[in-house]
Amino acid sequence: MTLHDTAPTPLPLRAPVTLTMAAALNAAIQDAMRDDPTVVLFGEDVGPLGGVFRVTDGLYAEFGESRVSDSPLAESGIVGTAIGMAMYGLRPVVEMQFDAFSYPAFEQIVSHVAKMRNRTRGRIQLPLVIRIPYAGDIGGVEHHSDSSEAYWTATPGLTVVSPSNPADAYSMLREAITSDDPVIFLEPKSRYWAKAELSLPVRTAAMNTAVVLREGTDVTLIAYGPTVKTAVATAELAVAEGLSIEVVDLRSLSPFDDETVGASVRKTSRAAVLHEAAQFGGYGAEVAARLTERNFFYLAAPILRITGFDIPYPSPKLEEYFLPTPDRILAALGTWEWN
Repeated sequence: MTLHDTAPTPLPLRAPVTLTMAAALNAAIQDAMRDDPTVVLFGEDVGPLGGVFRVTDGLYAEFGESRVSDSPLAESGIVGTAIGMAMYGLRPVVEMQFDAFSYPAFEQIVSHVAKMRNRTRGRIQLPLVIRIPYAGDIGGVEHHSDSSEAYWTATPGLTVVSPSNPADAYSMLREAITSDDPVIFLEPKSRYWAKAELSLPVRTAAMNTAVVLREGTDVTLIAYGPTVKTAVATAELAVAEGLSIEVVDLRSLSPFDDETVGASVRKTSRAAVLHEAAQFGGYGAEVAARLTERNFFYLAAPILRITGFDIPYPSPKLEEYFLPTPDRILAALGTWEWN
């Protein structure tokens, strides 16, 4: 009998409490580890320190070094070890600490994590979650503020998701850990301190679906992770200008929820995609192309991409000029001809 032959006991609903996104992620890992003894956690400084952003705070004290362990500063080794663990029945949750730190593990993720199930015709599954704190707006330097989602979404075999709020952070991470396929879990660093009142364990929409956060009639703003807050702020400002903006939070970058996003675009007939990454070759290009192919005759204008600039991430003093802002978004929407 394996450890998964016995169904886990559901955790009881707890009293409402105000949590940051970082705390919600911490609770998700803690609950998953309490629920399933095969869930293990490791990465750089995730043990006694509790992680750079304290997402793993207290987990080492509760579960011990057999289930929570610090790794060497070797991201390729972290992922390579996790592959072996997952192949032999564990459910590793690993942390890359910062977005650009994941690049030394790129070959392991693209060549092995993404392809193992296909290569073995389904005989070997990799229930592995790779947590990547990503994106900017925290005053970090260039190797700590990358938006690398396009690398991962361009790799078949990976599920790529990004929560924008504490409730989704908890729910989506719990779902990612139970998935039998590998998940790249992109955590927007600028949202770690966002707060919400939650009754845990909370379950939001399924991890692979988009949600309409704000109804509108004139244009659809498509955002994910750190830019969702920006999209909502833009929609609120637009009211004074007589513009009704619908905001869609993608949540899942791959797979893409064509049904939800397409329905919104067909309703409003106009759309813009927001992301912090550079525009050329960015994830927004795929979104714009996909929506155009499927909804061309519903569109009143070309789909816009409002993004970071085509430069390496700038110094902290300049990042406010690099990131999409409500003013820049409204100015971009104003370039359309409105009949």
